[in-house]
Amino acid sequence: MSFAWAKPYQPKTELGRWVDDRMPLPRLVYNAVGGGYPVPRNLNYGWNFGVLSGIFLTIQIVTGIVLAMHYYASADGAFNSIEHIMRDVNAGWMLRYAHANGASFFFIVVYIHIFRGLYYGSYKAPRELVWMLGLVIYLLMMATAFMGYVLPWGQMSYWGAQVITGFFSAFPVVGEPIRVWLLGGYAPDQAALTRFFSLHYLLPFVIAGVVILHIWSLHIPGSNNPTGVDVKTEKDTLPFHPFYTAKDGWFAGAFLTLYAAVLFFAPNALGHPDNYIPANPLATPAHIVPEWYFWPFYAILRAFTVDFILPAKLWGVVAMFASILLLFFLPWLDRSPVRSGAYRPVFKRFFWLLMVDIAILGFCGVMPAEQPYVAISQIAAAYYFAHFLIILPLVSKFERPLPLPNSISESVLHGEKEESAPYGLDKSAPAAAQ
Repeated sequence: MSFAWAKPYQPKTELGRWVDDRMPLPRLVYNAVGGGYPVPRNLNYGWNFGVLSGIFLTIQIVTGIVLAMHYYASADGAFNSIEHIMRDVNAGWMLRYAHANGASFFFIVVYIHIFRGLYYGSYKAPRELVWMLGLVIYLLMMATAFMGYVLPWGQMSYWGAQVITGFFSAFPVVGEPIRVWLLGGYAPDQAALTRFFSLHYLLPFVIAGVVILHIWSLHIPGSNNPTGVDVKTEKDTLPFHPFYTAKDGWFAGAFLTLYAAVLFFAPNALGHPDNYIPANPLATPAHIVPEWYFWPFYAILRAFTVDFILPAKLWGVVAMFASILLLFFLPWLDRSPVRSGAYRPVFKRFFWLLMVDIAILGFCGVMPAEQPYVAISQIAAAYYFAHFLIILPLVSKFERPLPLPNSISESVLHGEKEESAPYGLDKSAPAAAQ
């Protein structure tokens, strides 16, 4: 998104001009996140979680690189190398807990980021590709998190690898060969641990590359906003810097304070105690559960208990993958011309029902595979698919949205006029160009 009123980049020093002529990296950064990038002026705090996702990705990469220097990818030594990091490496305990809890916080901010996109219709034209690239990032995160969970080689690590890779064996003919190929054998062992460690180290850099594409694709149509109304004039925007860098900065500080509180005072709250027991292929845990951010999908997987044409296990695996892949088709399932849920009263109610439904699936995912949790997960899984495949298309067709504001500035100013330039900016120049 580029506008005539956006201030062009002008190096202020001779060195800056010399660098800009030969490698315009400062210009690129300025146009991406500086005063050269106009942003809708009505963004609320829901838009802070994109920046927070980048911060936690950086934390994961930095802490992961340092931990890899001390980790020993061996079925005989992996568990002991984690204990070595925790007890003998300088600040090793903090690095390990920062990495483990950073994964959970990374998923927290990404989930909020996704739910904000669902509510405000950020998946609609012309931002379909932005949405899809975001989902690709999410899928890569899930793969990275699963392989990282295997690396401590505790009881949950081992049996989690056994269960997750066992999903592929549900597919006829090709399933079992794929599972053996993934593990490098018939059960999790040295080969599986080595390749999972390699991929776990590599994928965050792939995620960083897709994040760059995600941001690049966002800058073409520009950011969505809580009204869903397109930018029309310079009064609708503000420069990203300093207005949104300040807003993102203090919010990131507040959120990182919460992260630090968990890191220093409850570092094991989001983990599983069985993973502090060395992996034992001969002792199956009484209740195998994945990390909390997989619980809703685990509940969908276990919701299928009856063979119908195909085995129940295969139905569960297909449904689990379909629950994520379904989100790629949202731009075409929701045909309403109004983006924002704030102006869609019926959609808003069903959106919050979906949030409750996902919370119920998460609860069932962590509970044992027994009644009544299986029955509840079956009802919740059915509603999840009904929401996207039946309810959302019908709502978008028959709903009567509320009247939209004529512009973003109208929704912000409520009919008032700007009597002075904001924040002391020169009134003779457009606000977004200074």
